[in-house]
Amino acid sequence: MSRWIPCKRRDFVKKLRRIGFEGTYSGTRHQFMVYGQHRLTIPSNDEYSVPQLRMMIGEVEVILEREIALDEWNSL
Repeated sequence: MSRWIPCKRRDFVKKLRRIGFEGTYSGTRHQFMVYGQHRLTIPSNDEYSVPQLRMMIGEVEVILEREIALDEWNSL
């Protein structure tokens, strides 16, 4: 069984690209990625903590309209 671990920003962006997100594009304070008509803000810190990662994956699930299992996320 997998467990949550912190994630580097560049790894997070690579995983989003594999799912189908495009970008990163420059916004106001933070960069963002696009999936269809949806926009996901990418925080600028180098590494995301577990709570921050859970929050962002929750946003990705809403955009994709499906649940992402931890095992699926780790295998991307």
